[in-house]
Amino acid sequence: MAHLGSRRKRALTLPVGLALTASLGFLPTGTASAVPAQETPSATVSTDGPKLSYVINTRGGHGTVKQVRKAIERAGGTVVNAYDRIGVIVAHSQNPRFAQTMRLVRGVDSAGATRTNPIVPQATKDIGVDQPLTAQQERTAAAQATADQDPMEPLQWDLPAIKADKAHEKSLGSSKVTVAVIDTGVDDTHPDLAANFDRSASANCVSGAPDTTAGSWRPAAGESDHGTHVAGTIAAAKNGVGVTGVAPGVKVSGIKVGNPDGFFYTEAVVCGFMWAADHGVDVTNNSYYTDPWMYNCKDDPDQGALVEAVARATRYAEGKGTVNVAAAGNSAEDLAAATIEDASSPNDTSPLPRTIDPAQCPDIPTMLPGVVTVSATGAKGLKASYSNYGNGVIDVAAPGGDSTVYQTPAPPATSGLILSTLPGGKYGYKAGTSMASPHVAGVVALIKSKHPYASAAAVKALLTLEADATACGEPYDIDGDGEVDAVCEGGKNRNGFYGAGVVDALDAVRW
Repeated sequence: MAHLGSRRKRALTLPVGLALTASLGFLPTGTASAVPAQETPSATVSTDGPKLSYVINTRGGHGTVKQVRKAIERAGGTVVNAYDRIGVIVAHSQNPRFAQTMRLVRGVDSAGATRTNPIVPQATKDIGVDQPLTAQQERTAAAQATADQDPMEPLQWDLPAIKADKAHEKSLGSSKVTVAVIDTGVDDTHPDLAANFDRSASANCVSGAPDTTAGSWRPAAGESDHGTHVAGTIAAAKNGVGVTGVAPGVKVSGIKVGNPDGFFYTEAVVCGFMWAADHGVDVTNNSYYTDPWMYNCKDDPDQGALVEAVARATRYAEGKGTVNVAAAGNSAEDLAAATIEDASSPNDTSPLPRTIDPAQCPDIPTMLPGVVTVSATGAKGLKASYSNYGNGVIDVAAPGGDSTVYQTPAPPATSGLILSTLPGGKYGYKAGTSMASPHVAGVVALIKSKHPYASAAAVKALLTLEADATACGEPYDIDGDGEVDAVCEGGKNRNGFYGAGVVDALDAVRW
């Protein structure tokens, strides 16, 4: 599911095709005409299929949503949550023809299953490289820390890489700014996170409806530590303990959308964006892709519905002033290529190899309009070996870590990976575009702290304007075997590896 640096599982899941409709026996809608909701048949509804989750995208206002809800019930579905503001309804059903039936309902734009695997408990899966920091490493780092550094900051080569250490001399960020970590959950009891945690903007969205029970946003025992690591990179407090975040003075919240298996399904992702937008969140960090398709093809009735649902949610959040930041992925793919081979989707049942056009089959949310797409760099400032890229797709770059074989940090840092917080008061290393994205989210938070009334569009403009332009450089042979591993297209000010450049935290607090 993931390798050196997953964006969660954001490491290997490329394209895979139209298997969902075929595997579940759904029929294409073709050009069938819509029928009124009240005419939807209900007498012979089958309920002997797998229990799946669906998103139904409606058009019109509250009245349309109300009528569609009735049609959902007649078609053998149960409404989990309805987001009237964007016309998205989440429902469960065991009717094998549920999606096909809903596509014929008046007022429905699209409908699709969010998964290919029934809603049942499954085993937890490893989603990334995890190298815990040893006690000896902690003592060695603390002995090298200066008076203005947290004990483990000497190991954080990523902070000076974006001038965050210099930025902290001017500003740590405002406590009025909140960054939501839409992820696997955040351990808000961690001593480096507790002081900056915003409970009022935190929730568990795994079911598709927000659960605000105290602690529901935390990863359960045995669940992924990914979200806690991401949160520390953004806002670990500068408090004389552990590590330091990019914006150690801002607030961070946890919106849990990854289920116990580590899957991020559409209904949870939509809920996450909506919750963040409606609770005053300034920035969201999204270090994942929306399962089970790494790329969602718009011409597939199921996948197209998922693209539309998540796109509506991200647009809504941005309309509320939220800047959405997302990791580009860890498959070393050119997202601007004419075609990509996807051999890992759907990843919750049996993948079926397919060739896709990424322009028509986006990775969501990262390739949606308006979302800031982030590639990863290593300790030498080069594109990380695993990072996706693409001219016109990547907006900015940031440290995500890489193997020390490829990019070795300068002393006293010893690992080419990214050090941050782990549940239970621990610390450890990870790598991936998952780790690059929160560096950008932290810089966005610093910009928002400096310009509290700036719109989302204005903040994104400042982000790219202040980034340090980075040229493609020599032919990219990261492993030194004499063969070019990736081709960087574009000029110094905008290219496929680094976008507008590596983000600059110092400029974020002084401009």
